[in-house]
Amino acid sequence: MAVYALTGFSLVSLLSFGYLSWDWMKPSLVADVAMDPMEKSLPPTFSRPPHIIFILTDDQGYHDVGYHGSDIQTPTLDRLAAEGVKLENYYIQPICTPSRSQLITGRYQIHTGRLQHSITRPRQPNCLPLDQVTLPQKLQEAGYSTHMVGKWHLGFYKKECLPTRRGFDTFLGSLTGNVDYYTYDNCDGPGVCGYDLHEGEDVAWDQSGKYSTFLYAQRVSKILASHSPKDPIFIYVAFQAVHTPLQSPKEYIYRYRSMGNVARRKYAAMVTCMDEAVKNITWALKKYGYYDNSVIVFSTDNGGQTFSGGSNWPLRGRKGTYWEGGVRGIGFVHSPLIKRKRRTSWALVHITDWYPTLVSLARGNLSNVPGLDGYDVWPAISEGKESPRTEILHNIDPLYNHAKYGSLEDGFGIWNTAVQASIRVREWKLLTGDPGYSDWIPPQTLTNFPGSWWNLERLTDGLRKSVWLFNITADPYERYDLSDQRPDVVRTLLMRLVHYNQTAIPVRYPAENPRAHPDFNGGAWGPWASEDDVEEWEGIEEPLKSRNKKKKCKICKLRSFF
Repeated sequence: MAVYALTGFSLVSLLSFGYLSWDWMKPSLVADVAMDPMEKSLPPTFSRPPHIIFILTDDQGYHDVGYHGSDIQTPTLDRLAAEGVKLENYYIQPICTPSRSQLITGRYQIHTGRLQHSITRPRQPNCLPLDQVTLPQKLQEAGYSTHMVGKWHLGFYKKECLPTRRGFDTFLGSLTGNVDYYTYDNCDGPGVCGYDLHEGEDVAWDQSGKYSTFLYAQRVSKILASHSPKDPIFIYVAFQAVHTPLQSPKEYIYRYRSMGNVARRKYAAMVTCMDEAVKNITWALKKYGYYDNSVIVFSTDNGGQTFSGGSNWPLRGRKGTYWEGGVRGIGFVHSPLIKRKRRTSWALVHITDWYPTLVSLARGNLSNVPGLDGYDVWPAISEGKESPRTEILHNIDPLYNHAKYGSLEDGFGIWNTAVQASIRVREWKLLTGDPGYSDWIPPQTLTNFPGSWWNLERLTDGLRKSVWLFNITADPYERYDLSDQRPDVVRTLLMRLVHYNQTAIPVRYPAENPRAHPDFNGGAWGPWASEDDVEEWEGIEEPLKSRNKKKKCKICKLRSFF
């Protein structure tokens, strides 16, 4: 009875799309620019390549935006989405690095090899493969000025891996996965701590003490102020927010003082602060003359972390899982250039699609980057046409711990169902192996969460399973497993996994190297490998079967971390 009551509540929440009564044009604490309220928009035109602003937030849950019925105030995101196109069939990856790599390369992580398993750790000699032509590099070829502000998290063990070597003219941000919002310190284990804020390829010691969400929004404004709107510009804004640690200026926390759950209260404050930062980026676009010929894309990078204040309700699962709560993201596009505005799109879109979509908008050349997994979805977004995408490979991870009860026999002799994998083909979604924690977790509104609330939606069956099948169109909350009723569909989707696996690049997940310790780099995280080291490591690709027990132990620990 509790399950059906909560499900009913979730449907009401999703249908509650009323916008908050905040004044979207009111100046905020993040602002360092002002906009002329009398400014008029020019008619949309494609006479020149559009300015592209891509905003990526970190660990923001599916439920954690106003227009999804959240109790968190996001008036800017609500307004931008309402005036643009909401993407309600939009998919990302379950953790940070894979989403970022697929955005930057337009390829599934099985086709980049080094990023197929888990995230890139700070001490690993690993990064986005250098043979991949990145999105900013293609935009540079098309005549764009390219800038990155925020979190990189695609590896940095050698200088060739840095953002400024991968297509960005400028960079201000962090290289690792999470840092303190004020001090920019990051610890990768006890005693392994260092400073991580960089300006270009140098350590930005002088910026310490500035709240990162404020700092990044102000940097975007400065970039726009110093550039000419006559020349196309691409700005990738990868906010650190709202990843842990849960830190926010007190004035934002005060707005949510009535929230009993402390983690949720701090998290909500961080989301609202980020929302105001987006507002001021939009102001800057208007003030400096970019807005009328601009495309703003907003995306989350993975599902919310429910034990750190995030909520993916009513979806199943959380960050780090292949349930919908881990891979269905918040996404929208706002632009005066959209032909059919103010609508919700159910076109199937994946984060790999931004690469060909944005390069095509920029009138760039895609003929010399064969093998992309993404599609140009601009006609689906702007004109409401059918999406060219009909399926999504969520991932195949052969290194993740195999499910205890999976077998080749359960996979019709064509697929070992112990292997963690997930794929969607049209309305059908298949999961094999261990997809991750599979609970439906209600919003953390009680002071003692998880407490008794945890058991309301606790999964108590299916522990001996290794195959799940859902009709996601009819059952977006993944409550009705149809694998036993539709073995024909299971077999068809397993064949698709076999097909993709035949195209996969072998996984490279190297052991951590003690030489990466910040103490050997002046107290900061940064490139640390010598040219001799690089030649030695890249000349030897160790077979997975010969990995020693110590390396396997490191991988096992990562599983518990996520």
